[in-house]
Amino acid sequence: MYELKRYFLNFYKYKDLLKLLVAKDIKIKYKRSVLGIIWSVLNPLLTMIIITLVFQELFKFNVENFAAYVISGQVLFGFFSDSTSLAMGSIYSSGQIIKKVYIPKYIFPLSKVLYSLVNMLFSLCAVIIVCIITGVDLKYTFIFSFLSIFYVFIFSLGVGLILCSIVVFFRDVEHIYGVLITAWMYATPIIYPMNIMPDRYMPLLLGNPMFYFVTHFRETLLYGHIPPLELNIQCASYAFVTLLIGVYLFKQRQDKFILYI
Repeated sequence: MYELKRYFLNFYKYKDLLKLLVAKDIKIKYKRSVLGIIWSVLNPLLTMIIITLVFQELFKFNVENFAAYVISGQVLFGFFSDSTSLAMGSIYSSGQIIKKVYIPKYIFPLSKVLYSLVNMLFSLCAVIIVCIITGVDLKYTFIFSFLSIFYVFIFSLGVGLILCSIVVFFRDVEHIYGVLITAWMYATPIIYPMNIMPDRYMPLLLGNPMFYFVTHFRETLLYGHIPPLELNIQCASYAFVTLLIGVYLFKQRQDKFILYI
């Protein structure tokens, strides 16, 4: 209990630094960009248009409001992909700072996940625009979509902590994860309906945490449902168990980071 209290007090002490790191990443990303942060809205929109044209017209997927179906999964998975990829390299890329002054090392992966969260919230505007254009009946259940985002945030932070705890010692993990995240995306029903998945691959789908998060998000946003308790338990279990594993692994290894960065 004391250890947990100390972590929260430490987090509060460095909250201004955390804000500074997130703001810095946002400024760097959109530096010298004419449209700036509007790209967070345009990018998912343009990607969705391409995917919709290719898959709905050529593959004839029978999915109602296909454009909204695609962009909802695309934006949520993009948040997970971007946040974990950035968090993975956050420790060794901040080596010069870590060597000079004391800063809680978890601040760096956390700042990357928060930065990706900010981008995701802007991209959420694109999802709303597509839902309105395609005739999705947005209901009060939309508010529960922020719970979906929260689950993915916690899960992404856990995965990010695991990855950055490993990649400091084994840089090849960064390249392996680039391939893995692509395979993970195709294993998640983002651009195809679940009912086309062959039975032999169903265990792979049902063991995929992102399947539950994307389903939760679509239930609240596209279908106007309050996600059932069972789905919330599944999402929360994947999210918080992964975070606990990430925190444990990070805490066990953080004192050795200085030797490898």
